[in-house]
Amino acid sequence: MKKLFNNEKIDTKSLNEVIKLGSRILKVLFVLLVIVGIYAVTLIFKEWKILPFILLILKILSPFFIGIIIAWLLDPCVKFLHKRGINRVVGTSLVYIVMLLLLYLLITTIFPLLLGQLNDFIRVLPDVFSNVTDWLNNFIDRFENISFIDVEAIKTDVVASINSFVGSLTTDVPRTIVNFISGMFSTIGVIAVGLMIGFYLLFDFDNVGKVLMTMLPKRLRSDALSLFTDANDSVFNYIKGTFVVSIIIFILSSLVFTITGLQAPLLFGLICGITNVIPYIGPYLGAFPATLVAFTQDVATGIIVLVAIMVVQFVEGNFVQPLVMSKTMKLHPVTILIGLLLFGYFFGVVGMIIATPLIAVIKSVVLFIERKFEILKFNEEE
Repeated sequence: MKKLFNNEKIDTKSLNEVIKLGSRILKVLFVLLVIVGIYAVTLIFKEWKILPFILLILKILSPFFIGIIIAWLLDPCVKFLHKRGINRVVGTSLVYIVMLLLLYLLITTIFPLLLGQLNDFIRVLPDVFSNVTDWLNNFIDRFENISFIDVEAIKTDVVASINSFVGSLTTDVPRTIVNFISGMFSTIGVIAVGLMIGFYLLFDFDNVGKVLMTMLPKRLRSDALSLFTDANDSVFNYIKGTFVVSIIIFILSSLVFTITGLQAPLLFGLICGITNVIPYIGPYLGAFPATLVAFTQDVATGIIVLVAIMVVQFVEGNFVQPLVMSKTMKLHPVTILIGLLLFGYFFGVVGMIIATPLIAVIKSVVLFIERKFEILKFNEEE
Protein backbone atom coordinates (compact mmCIF):
# COMPACT_ATOMS: atom_id res chain seq x y z
CA MET A 1 0.00 0.00 0.00
CA LYS A 2 2.85 2.41 0.75
CA LYS A 3 4.10 1.98 -2.82
CA LEU A 4 0.78 3.03 -4.30
CA PHE A 5 -0.08 5.71 -1.76
CA ASN A 6 1.95 8.68 -0.61
CA ASN A 7 0.26 11.17 1.72
CA GLU A 8 -3.12 9.75 0.75
CA LYS A 9 -2.41 10.38 -2.95
CA ILE A 10 -2.14 7.68 -5.61
CA ASP A 11 1.39 7.14 -6.96
CA THR A 12 0.54 7.69 -10.64
CA LYS A 13 3.90 6.35 -11.85
CA SER A 14 3.34 2.92 -10.26
CA LEU A 15 -0.27 2.93 -11.38
CA ASN A 16 0.72 3.69 -14.98
CA GLU A 17 3.19 0.79 -14.95
CA VAL A 18 0.41 -1.57 -13.85
CA ILE A 19 -1.93 -0.12 -16.50
CA LYS A 20 0.68 -0.48 -19.26
CA LEU A 21 1.32 -4.10 -18.25
CA GLY A 22 -2.41 -4.78 -18.33
CA SER A 23 -2.64 -3.11 -21.74
CA ARG A 24 0.10 -5.35 -23.16
CA ILE A 25 -1.56 -8.47 -21.76
CA LEU A 26 -4.91 -7.44 -23.25
CA LYS A 27 -3.31 -6.82 -26.64
CA VAL A 28 -1.69 -10.28 -26.62
CA LEU A 29 -5.00 -11.86 -25.64
CA PHE A 30 -6.76 -9.93 -28.40
CA VAL A 31 -4.27 -11.14 -31.04
CA LEU A 32 -4.62 -14.72 -29.75
CA LEU A 33 -8.40 -14.36 -29.97
CA VAL A 34 -8.09 -13.26 -33.61
CA ILE A 35 -5.81 -16.22 -34.41
CA VAL A 36 -8.19 -18.66 -32.69
CA GLY A 37 -11.05 -17.08 -34.65
CA ILE A 38 -9.23 -17.62 -37.96
CA TYR A 39 -8.47 -21.21 -36.95
CA ALA A 40 -12.13 -21.83 -36.05
CA VAL A 41 -13.43 -20.29 -39.29
CA THR A 42 -10.98 -22.38 -41.34
CA LEU A 43 -12.08 -25.56 -39.55
CA ILE A 44 -15.73 -24.70 -40.20
CA PHE A 45 -14.97 -24.06 -43.87
CA LYS A 46 -13.25 -27.46 -44.17
CA GLU A 47 -15.95 -29.29 -42.20
CA TRP A 48 -18.87 -27.80 -44.13
CA LYS A 49 -17.06 -28.13 -47.49
CA ILE A 50 -17.26 -24.34 -47.93
CA LEU A 51 -13.57 -23.95 -48.81
CA PRO A 52 -13.74 -25.94 -52.09
CA PHE A 53 -16.73 -23.84 -53.17
CA ILE A 54 -14.87 -20.60 -52.39
CA LEU A 55 -11.80 -21.88 -54.28
CA LEU A 56 -14.03 -22.70 -57.28
CA ILE A 57 -15.48 -19.16 -57.25
CA LEU A 58 -11.97 -17.71 -56.99
CA LYS A 59 -10.86 -19.86 -59.95
CA ILE A 60 -13.80 -18.66 -62.07
CA LEU A 61 -13.17 -15.02 -61.14
CA SER A 62 -9.37 -15.36 -61.26
CA PRO A 63 -8.95 -13.10 -64.36
CA PHE A 64 -10.81 -10.33 -62.55
CA PHE A 65 -8.70 -10.73 -59.39
CA ILE A 66 -5.50 -10.84 -61.46
CA GLY A 67 -6.58 -7.61 -63.14
CA ILE A 68 -7.22 -5.92 -59.79
CA ILE A 69 -3.85 -7.07 -58.41
CA ILE A 70 -2.00 -5.86 -61.53
CA ALA A 71 -3.77 -2.50 -61.40
CA TRP A 72 -3.08 -2.21 -57.66
CA LEU A 73 0.63 -2.96 -58.11
CA LEU A 74 1.11 -0.65 -61.11
CA ASP A 75 -1.07 2.24 -59.90
CA PRO A 76 1.83 3.99 -58.04
CA CYS A 77 3.82 4.07 -61.31
CA VAL A 78 0.86 5.59 -63.18
CA LYS A 79 0.33 8.11 -60.36
CA PHE A 80 4.02 9.04 -60.54
CA LEU A 81 3.67 9.85 -64.26
CA HIS A 82 0.30 11.59 -63.72
CA LYS A 83 1.85 13.98 -61.16
CA ARG A 84 4.33 15.01 -63.85
CA GLY A 85 1.59 16.02 -66.27
CA ILE A 86 1.14 12.77 -68.20
CA ASN A 87 -2.45 11.71 -68.85
CA ARG A 88 -3.48 8.52 -67.02
CA VAL A 89 -4.36 6.75 -70.27
CA VAL A 90 -0.95 7.59 -71.74
CA GLY A 91 0.76 6.78 -68.43
CA THR A 92 -0.99 3.41 -68.24
CA SER A 93 0.05 2.61 -71.81
CA LEU A 94 3.69 3.53 -71.07
CA VAL A 95 3.76 1.45 -67.88
CA TYR A 96 2.25 -1.54 -69.71
CA ILE A 97 4.75 -1.21 -72.58
CA VAL A 98 7.67 -1.20 -70.11
CA MET A 99 6.19 -4.16 -68.19
CA LEU A 100 5.63 -6.21 -71.37
CA LEU A 101 9.16 -5.42 -72.59
CA LEU A 102 10.59 -6.61 -69.27
CA LEU A 103 8.50 -9.79 -69.50
CA TYR A 104 9.73 -10.35 -73.07
CA LEU A 105 13.37 -9.92 -72.00
CA LEU A 106 12.77 -12.28 -69.07
CA ILE A 107 11.21 -14.94 -71.30
CA THR A 108 13.88 -14.67 -74.02
CA THR A 109 16.96 -14.49 -71.75
CA ILE A 110 16.45 -15.86 -68.23
CA PHE A 111 13.95 -18.63 -69.02
CA PRO A 112 16.12 -20.41 -71.64
CA LEU A 113 19.06 -20.38 -69.22
CA LEU A 114 16.88 -21.75 -66.43
CA LEU A 115 15.42 -24.49 -68.63
CA GLY A 116 18.90 -25.43 -69.87
CA GLN A 117 20.28 -25.66 -66.33
CA LEU A 118 17.20 -27.60 -65.18
CA ASN A 119 17.68 -30.07 -68.04
CA ASP A 120 21.39 -30.47 -67.23
CA PHE A 121 20.64 -30.93 -63.54
CA ILE A 122 18.01 -33.62 -64.22
CA ARG A 123 20.62 -35.52 -66.28
CA VAL A 124 23.16 -35.52 -63.42
CA LEU A 125 20.52 -36.15 -60.73
CA PRO A 126 21.24 -39.93 -60.57
CA ASP A 127 24.92 -39.13 -59.92
CA VAL A 128 23.92 -36.70 -57.16
CA PHE A 129 21.84 -39.35 -55.41
CA SER A 130 24.60 -41.91 -55.92
CA ASN A 131 27.03 -39.58 -54.14
CA VAL A 132 24.49 -39.04 -51.35
CA THR A 133 24.09 -42.81 -50.96
CA ASP A 134 27.88 -43.34 -50.81
CA TRP A 135 28.29 -40.58 -48.24
CA LEU A 136 25.50 -41.99 -46.04
CA ASN A 137 26.93 -45.52 -46.29
CA ASN A 138 30.38 -44.29 -45.26
CA PHE A 139 28.83 -42.41 -42.36
CA ILE A 140 26.82 -45.45 -41.21
CA ASP A 141 29.92 -47.68 -41.43
CA ARG A 142 31.44 -45.69 -38.55
CA PHE A 143 28.94 -47.34 -36.20
CA GLU A 144 29.72 -50.95 -37.20
CA ASN A 145 31.64 -51.60 -33.95
CA ILE A 146 28.55 -50.85 -31.86
CA SER A 147 26.97 -54.21 -31.13
CA PHE A 148 23.32 -53.18 -30.82
CA ILE A 149 23.27 -51.33 -34.18
CA ASP A 150 22.54 -53.42 -37.28
CA VAL A 151 24.59 -51.40 -39.78
CA GLU A 152 23.77 -53.56 -42.80
CA ALA A 153 20.01 -53.35 -42.17
CA ILE A 154 20.21 -49.57 -41.84
CA LYS A 155 22.24 -49.31 -45.06
CA THR A 156 19.71 -51.51 -46.86
CA ASP A 157 16.82 -49.33 -45.66
CA VAL A 158 18.64 -46.12 -46.63
CA VAL A 159 19.48 -47.38 -50.13
CA ALA A 160 15.90 -48.63 -50.61
CA SER A 161 14.48 -45.28 -49.50
CA ILE A 162 16.77 -43.31 -51.82
CA ASN A 163 16.06 -45.62 -54.77
CA SER A 164 12.33 -45.32 -54.12
CA PHE A 165 12.63 -41.53 -53.99
CA VAL A 166 14.70 -41.41 -57.18
CA GLY A 167 12.21 -43.71 -58.92
CA SER A 168 9.25 -41.55 -57.95
CA LEU A 169 11.19 -38.42 -58.89
CA THR A 170 12.10 -39.67 -62.36
CA THR A 171 8.42 -40.55 -62.85
CA ASP A 172 6.91 -37.41 -61.31
CA VAL A 173 9.22 -34.81 -62.89
CA PRO A 174 8.35 -35.64 -66.53
CA ARG A 175 4.66 -35.91 -65.59
CA THR A 176 4.84 -32.54 -63.83
CA ILE A 177 6.51 -30.95 -66.86
CA VAL A 178 3.83 -32.38 -69.19
CA ASN A 179 1.04 -31.15 -66.88
CA PHE A 180 2.73 -27.75 -66.64
CA ILE A 181 2.97 -27.40 -70.42
CA SER A 182 -0.62 -28.58 -70.96
CA GLY A 183 -1.91 -26.19 -68.31
CA MET A 184 0.25 -23.34 -69.58
CA PHE A 185 -2.11 -22.45 -72.43
CA SER A 186 -5.14 -22.01 -70.17
CA THR A 187 -2.99 -20.10 -67.67
CA ILE A 188 -1.71 -17.79 -70.40
CA GLY A 189 -5.31 -17.13 -71.44
CA VAL A 190 -6.33 -16.27 -67.86
CA ILE A 191 -3.31 -13.98 -67.41
CA ALA A 192 -3.98 -12.29 -70.77
CA VAL A 193 -7.58 -11.53 -69.76
CA GLY A 194 -6.31 -10.34 -66.37
CA LEU A 195 -3.82 -8.01 -68.08
CA MET A 196 -6.62 -6.52 -70.19
CA ILE A 197 -8.84 -5.98 -67.14
CA GLY A 198 -5.93 -4.42 -65.24
CA PHE A 199 -5.19 -2.13 -68.20
CA TYR A 200 -8.70 -0.67 -68.23
CA LEU A 201 -8.89 -0.46 -64.43
CA LEU A 202 -5.69 1.59 -64.37
CA PHE A 203 -7.31 4.34 -66.46
CA ASP A 204 -9.21 5.48 -63.38
CA PHE A 205 -8.13 3.20 -60.56
CA ASP A 206 -8.80 5.75 -57.80
CA ASN A 207 -12.49 5.78 -58.68
CA VAL A 208 -12.68 2.00 -58.18
CA GLY A 209 -12.21 2.53 -54.46
CA LYS A 210 -14.68 5.41 -54.44
CA VAL A 211 -17.32 3.26 -56.14
CA LEU A 212 -16.78 0.53 -53.54
CA MET A 213 -17.12 3.12 -50.76
CA THR A 214 -20.49 4.28 -52.11
CA MET A 215 -21.82 0.78 -51.41
CA LEU A 216 -21.34 1.41 -47.68
CA PRO A 217 -23.58 3.57 -45.46
CA LYS A 218 -22.35 7.18 -45.26
CA ARG A 219 -21.59 6.93 -41.54
CA LEU A 220 -19.13 4.07 -42.20
CA ARG A 221 -17.31 5.50 -45.23
CA SER A 222 -14.79 7.64 -43.36
CA ASP A 223 -13.77 4.82 -41.02
CA ALA A 224 -13.69 2.28 -43.87
CA LEU A 225 -11.47 4.58 -45.94
CA SER A 226 -9.09 5.09 -43.01
CA LEU A 227 -8.88 1.35 -42.35
CA PHE A 228 -8.42 0.52 -46.04
CA THR A 229 -5.67 3.14 -46.42
CA ASP A 230 -3.70 1.81 -43.43
CA ALA A 231 -4.03 -1.83 -44.53
CA ASN A 232 -3.27 -0.99 -48.18
CA ASP A 233 -0.12 0.99 -47.36
CA SER A 234 1.14 -1.69 -44.98
CA VAL A 235 0.59 -4.62 -47.36
CA PHE A 236 1.80 -2.77 -50.46
CA ASN A 237 5.04 -1.68 -48.77
CA TYR A 238 5.60 -5.24 -47.57
CA ILE A 239 5.00 -6.79 -51.01
CA LYS A 240 7.16 -4.17 -52.74
CA GLY A 241 9.97 -4.60 -50.21
CA THR A 242 9.78 -8.40 -50.29
CA PHE A 243 9.88 -8.42 -54.09
CA VAL A 244 12.96 -6.17 -54.18
CA VAL A 245 14.75 -8.22 -51.50
CA SER A 246 13.94 -11.49 -53.31
CA ILE A 247 15.32 -10.11 -56.60
CA ILE A 248 18.52 -9.03 -54.82
CA ILE A 249 18.84 -12.46 -53.15
CA PHE A 250 18.29 -14.17 -56.53
CA ILE A 251 21.03 -12.08 -58.17
CA LEU A 252 23.52 -12.40 -55.28
CA SER A 253 22.91 -16.15 -54.84
CA SER A 254 23.22 -16.83 -58.58
CA LEU A 255 26.51 -14.89 -58.69
CA VAL A 256 28.10 -16.66 -55.71
CA PHE A 257 26.87 -20.07 -56.89
CA THR A 258 28.41 -19.41 -60.32
CA ILE A 259 31.71 -18.29 -58.77
CA THR A 260 31.85 -21.31 -56.42
CA GLY A 261 31.22 -23.75 -59.29
CA LEU A 262 27.87 -25.11 -58.11
CA GLN A 263 25.84 -27.00 -60.70
CA ALA A 264 22.78 -25.11 -62.04
CA PRO A 265 23.64 -21.84 -60.21
CA LEU A 266 20.78 -19.86 -61.74
CA LEU A 267 18.26 -22.54 -60.77
CA PHE A 268 19.39 -22.65 -57.14
CA GLY A 269 19.61 -18.85 -57.04
CA LEU A 270 15.98 -18.71 -58.16
CA ILE A 271 15.00 -21.20 -55.45
CA CYS A 272 16.73 -19.01 -52.83
CA GLY A 273 14.95 -15.91 -54.16
CA ILE A 274 11.51 -17.55 -54.16
CA THR A 275 11.79 -19.16 -50.72
CA ASN A 276 13.05 -15.87 -49.28
CA VAL A 277 9.47 -14.53 -49.37
CA ILE A 278 8.71 -16.87 -46.42
CA PRO A 279 9.93 -15.04 -43.29
CA TYR A 280 12.57 -16.64 -41.05
CA ILE A 281 12.41 -20.22 -42.40
CA GLY A 282 12.46 -19.35 -46.13
CA PRO A 283 16.25 -18.74 -46.37
CA TYR A 284 16.94 -22.16 -44.79
CA LEU A 285 14.51 -23.89 -47.17
CA GLY A 286 16.27 -22.27 -50.14
CA ALA A 287 19.80 -22.93 -48.87
CA PHE A 288 19.31 -26.64 -48.11
CA PRO A 289 19.11 -28.06 -51.69
CA ALA A 290 22.01 -25.88 -52.89
CA THR A 291 24.20 -26.97 -49.97
CA LEU A 292 23.24 -30.64 -50.38
CA VAL A 293 24.10 -30.67 -54.09
CA ALA A 294 27.35 -28.79 -53.42
CA PHE A 295 28.50 -31.42 -50.92
CA THR A 296 27.70 -34.19 -53.41
CA GLN A 297 30.09 -32.53 -55.88
CA ASP A 298 32.91 -32.49 -53.32
CA VAL A 299 33.45 -31.43 -49.72
CA ALA A 300 35.43 -28.30 -50.64
CA THR A 301 32.64 -27.03 -52.92
CA GLY A 302 30.10 -27.79 -50.20
CA ILE A 303 31.98 -25.79 -47.57
CA ILE A 304 32.54 -22.88 -49.97
CA VAL A 305 28.85 -22.80 -50.97
CA LEU A 306 27.76 -22.99 -47.33
CA VAL A 307 30.03 -20.07 -46.40
CA ALA A 308 28.83 -18.12 -49.47
CA ILE A 309 25.18 -18.63 -48.44
CA MET A 310 25.98 -17.43 -44.91
CA VAL A 311 27.64 -14.31 -46.35
CA VAL A 312 24.63 -13.60 -48.60
CA GLN A 313 22.24 -14.03 -45.66
CA PHE A 314 24.43 -11.75 -43.52
CA VAL A 315 24.36 -9.04 -46.20
CA GLU A 316 20.61 -9.51 -46.64
CA GLY A 317 19.83 -9.41 -42.92
CA ASN A 318 22.10 -6.51 -41.97
CA PHE A 319 22.06 -4.27 -45.05
CA VAL A 320 19.39 -5.15 -47.63
CA GLN A 321 16.48 -5.83 -45.25
CA PRO A 322 16.92 -2.68 -43.10
CA LEU A 323 17.38 -0.51 -46.19
CA VAL A 324 14.47 -1.86 -48.25
CA MET A 325 12.01 -2.94 -45.54
CA SER A 326 12.41 0.01 -43.14
CA LYS A 327 8.97 1.41 -43.98
CA THR A 328 7.05 -1.86 -43.87
CA MET A 329 4.83 -3.02 -41.04
CA LYS A 330 6.45 -3.92 -37.74
CA LEU A 331 5.26 -7.35 -36.63
CA HIS A 332 6.55 -9.36 -33.69
CA PRO A 333 8.53 -12.45 -34.79
CA VAL A 334 6.35 -14.72 -32.62
CA THR A 335 3.21 -13.37 -34.33
CA ILE A 336 4.72 -14.09 -37.76
CA LEU A 337 5.82 -17.61 -36.78
CA ILE A 338 2.36 -18.45 -35.40
CA GLY A 339 0.84 -17.16 -38.64
CA LEU A 340 3.26 -19.25 -40.72
CA LEU A 341 2.40 -22.40 -38.76
CA LEU A 342 -1.34 -21.75 -38.91
CA PHE A 343 -1.64 -20.78 -42.58
CA GLY A 344 1.00 -23.33 -43.61
CA TYR A 345 -0.97 -26.11 -41.91
CA PHE A 346 -4.17 -25.31 -43.81
CA PHE A 347 -2.91 -23.91 -47.13
CA GLY A 348 0.62 -25.31 -47.51
CA VAL A 349 3.39 -23.24 -49.09
CA VAL A 350 0.90 -20.71 -50.50
CA GLY A 351 -0.43 -20.17 -46.97
CA MET A 352 3.08 -19.52 -45.67
CA ILE A 353 3.64 -16.92 -48.41
CA ILE A 354 0.39 -15.01 -47.79
CA ALA A 355 0.51 -15.35 -43.98
CA THR A 356 2.51 -12.18 -43.26
CA PRO A 357 0.43 -9.81 -45.46
CA LEU A 358 -2.78 -11.21 -43.96
CA ILE A 359 -1.40 -10.74 -40.45
CA ALA A 360 -0.54 -7.15 -41.43
CA VAL A 361 -4.18 -6.60 -42.43
CA ILE A 362 -5.34 -8.10 -39.12
CA LYS A 363 -2.93 -5.78 -37.30
CA SER A 364 -4.37 -2.77 -39.16
CA VAL A 365 -7.88 -3.84 -38.11
CA VAL A 366 -6.79 -4.27 -34.48
CA LEU A 367 -5.11 -0.84 -34.42
CA PHE A 368 -8.16 0.72 -36.04
CA ILE A 369 -10.48 -0.79 -33.41
CA GLU A 370 -8.09 0.41 -30.71
CA ARG A 371 -8.14 3.97 -32.06
CA LYS A 372 -11.85 4.02 -32.83
CA PHE A 373 -13.21 2.64 -29.60
CA GLU A 374 -10.27 3.57 -27.33
CA ILE A 375 -9.89 0.03 -26.03
CA LEU A 376 -6.57 -1.46 -24.94
CA LYS A 377 -5.43 2.16 -24.63
CA PHE A 378 -4.70 4.18 -21.53
CA ASN A 379 -3.48 7.68 -20.82
CA GLU A 380 -0.07 7.87 -19.24
CA GLU A 381 -0.42 10.95 -17.10
CA GLU A 382 2.12 11.29 -14.37
